[in-house]
Amino acid sequence: MNTAIVVAAGKSERMGSNTDKAFLNLGPKPVVAWSLLAFEQCQEIDQIILVVRKDQVLAAKSVVQMFGISKARQIVAGGARRQDSVMNGMEAMDPETRVVVVHDGARPCVTPELIEETIKCARRNGCGIAAARVWDTIKYVERGSTVDHTVDRAKLWAVQTPQAFGADLLRRAYRAVTEQKVTVTDEAGAVELIGEPVRLVEWTRPNLKITTAEDLPLAAAAMKIM
Repeated sequence: MNTAIVVAAGKSERMGSNTDKAFLNLGPKPVVAWSLLAFEQCQEIDQIILVVRKDQVLAAKSVVQMFGISKARQIVAGGARRQDSVMNGMEAMDPETRVVVVHDGARPCVTPELIEETIKCARRNGCGIAAARVWDTIKYVERGSTVDHTVDRAKLWAVQTPQAFGADLLRRAYRAVTEQKVTVTDEAGAVELIGEPVRLVEWTRPNLKITTAEDLPLAAAAMKIM
């Protein structure tokens, strides 16, 4: 069994208000609905756990019903940090889960094809992380705005979601995160913590994350839903 955990429990602080970016409209649907539909349509996914802020549980139920997300088995409240939200989702998933795919609900451009590619990689290698090569020139700044040196961009990748893992591997990684009392910004970071290799799945199509209001028209253009 393969389980998707779609995380939409962030504070959306960079939106400049208390607006929950996951429930903003992107064309005819809320942002999070696009992600849920991609996982619903992916044949490799058996169930979806949706993790949202406690005050958005009812709104999330309405989205699931309105858009016919039949694989959504549970809607659970998130925690203070991303890792807390993911762990809450893992506690709710079916114990028979063999591969777990974690996705940021604020990345609406995800496709069933990308989800499948990360799952295939996870089956072969233990994990599969959506990522894109960095093409911009990157400058390292120690402090202030003075450049210290230029980073070799040939070795740089921008890590995205979905991120797929063998369920036992991710459980072990998050146990280490809890025991060592560290904060990680994504699941790959947790796996790195226990010294396991992280394999990237290159994705060249748009997979942007909605962070500010200005990102909404960019996502709409990329998805051709203007």
